[in-house]
Amino acid sequence: MFFSGNADEAGRGIDAQIRAHLDLGWKHIELRMVGEYNITALPDRQFGEVCEKTTKAGLRVSCFGSAIANWARPITIDPDVDIADLTRAIPRMQTLGVPFIRVMSYPNDPANPLPENEWCDEAIRRMKVLARMAEDGGVTLVHENCSGWGGQSAENSNILLGEVNSPALKAVFDTGNPVTYGQDTWEYYKAIEHDIVYVHIKDAKRIEGEDVYTYCGEGDGYVREVLADLLAKGYAGGVSIEPHLAAIIHTGETTDNAQKLYDSYTEYGRRLMGIVAELERQPVGVR
Repeated sequence: MFFSGNADEAGRGIDAQIRAHLDLGWKHIELRMVGEYNITALPDRQFGEVCEKTTKAGLRVSCFGSAIANWARPITIDPDVDIADLTRAIPRMQTLGVPFIRVMSYPNDPANPLPENEWCDEAIRRMKVLARMAEDGGVTLVHENCSGWGGQSAENSNILLGEVNSPALKAVFDTGNPVTYGQDTWEYYKAIEHDIVYVHIKDAKRIEGEDVYTYCGEGDGYVREVLADLLAKGYAGGVSIEPHLAAIIHTGETTDNAQKLYDSYTEYGRRLMGIVAELERQPVGVR
């Protein structure tokens, strides 16, 4: 098991993102937003700078947090938008040796919703196209249990991956998302664990009908239980923090205090390492 993180929650600039991971002593970083651009849309010159800086820092990029099929791209969006995104992303991933690119599976369009069966069929059809592209490019799409048809339930996640049936489509499991979707994290995790190749660590609880994000292990996201189970099974993949404490990138919510942003991120990382260290000291049977 290795540590990584959605580094834009430490700061929007690549320098702050790198510094946070070096301060934590981590060897991996997950790239999503750099400045005002998603990593797949970053202008070539700036992407070159990111490559140079992360390589010089000795960091490996564990995943690209793309916008493909995400909360802002409903099922009615032109599919060429995502095809173009992945077309740009694949050579960038090859340059940096990035194995995974995070995707979702298209939320329904609130303004023009498709019937459930049409939403399902179209999400699967589009994901088959993207998975074939990923296969050809030697990379893997990791589907997050978040916004989109496949994130509505563990059953939907399994149907999506089963119907696409590609070695280039696997699962990234986010521990906090089920809490905010009214799902049970542990049940969801156990139902899809056979396809999990990467994990996002987030935690939350519902308080008076509102989602409240917490430090890892302090919410209802079964963070300790999921980590214990992964350790017991010899999981060697990444656990990547996405705190949502001082910044929630997809909603635009963020503090103006750069130091607060940085400190909350690094503190989250330290707490995660503490949980893992504690679990590793325990006998397997009592984790």
